[in-house]
Amino acid sequence: MRLDDIEIVPYDGQWAELFAQQQERVAGALRPWLIGPVEHIGSTSVPGLPAKAIIDMMARVQDINSVEPQAMQAIGWVPAPEPGDTDQRKLSFCYPTVEERSHHLHLVEHASEGWKTWLAFRDHLKAHPDKAAEYARIKKELAARDSRDRVAYRAGKAPFIEDVLKGL
Repeated sequence: MRLDDIEIVPYDGQWAELFAQQQERVAGALRPWLIGPVEHIGSTSVPGLPAKAIIDMMARVQDINSVEPQAMQAIGWVPAPEPGDTDQRKLSFCYPTVEERSHHLHLVEHASEGWKTWLAFRDHLKAHPDKAAEYARIKKELAARDSRDRVAYRAGKAPFIEDVLKGL
C-alpha cells in the first residue's frame, strides 16, 4: 500500500546523482542477466521537468524468468509487483520500501515493446521543452484533482503520452 501522495515538485538537479548512485548497485546485482545499460527514465530524467520525486529506472534482460529476484533484495530493493507486469514481461522493484520509495526499477524483457516507448518518450521531452512544459501542466492538474488516485493520475496522462508517441 502506497503511503505517499501524488505530489509534483520542481525539478531537482540531484535526481541525476540519485539515479547514478543506485544505477551502479543495480547493474552490479543484475550483471548476470543484463543485456543493456540501466537507464534513467520517467520525468525525473528530463532536466527542468517537475515530477514526483521518485527516480524511475529501467533495465533489460534476455529472459525475465531467468532473473533471481534475491539479487535485488540483497542490495536492499524490494519486489513491487504492478498490474500488467506479467503481460508486459517485466518485474518491478522499489527502494527502500514499496510504501515510501525513492526509486522504482522496471526490469523488462528485451523482446517486450514497452521499454522502447519509455526511452522514446523521455528523449522526446528532453528535445522538446514545449512538450515537457505541457506534460508538467497536465501532471500538476491531475495531482491537484486527487493526490491519492493513482489510477486516475495514470489514465489522465495517457492521452498526452499516446499523442506524443504517435508523432514519433
